[in-house]
Amino acid sequence: MAKKTGPTNPNTQKIVYKLKKQSREKNTKIYKSIAKRLEKPKRIHPTTNISKLEKYLNKGDTAIIPGKLLGDGEITKPITISAKQFSKTAKTKIEQAGGKCLTYEEILKKNPSGSKIKIMS
Repeated sequence: MAKKTGPTNPNTQKIVYKLKKQSREKNTKIYKSIAKRLEKPKRIHPTTNISKLEKYLNKGDTAIIPGKLLGDGEITKPITISAKQFSKTAKTKIEQAGGKCLTYEEILKKNPSGSKIKIMS
């Protein structure tokens, strides 16, 4: 049986460390959940499309994606999204709709308590 090693990418290791640290300091379960998902193999990380965000999020909502956001579909609502990666078209569509694309570090600074954030996967 293979030994569990965790992520080998130094950037992912750094993000996981920061998410876990924030979870311990502020007692937030959402950041711990995202860190656990990012520790899994990359092939398990979800890819989410813009169309799913349009369907499940309301105007002004904040969501975090433990994987990559793709640009399939349309979005008309201004929302704030944090993801590990954004495709160029997804980032463009969100910004054209008046939304924001944030890195994990930016969302940790903006919302340290993790309140009112939805996990989309």
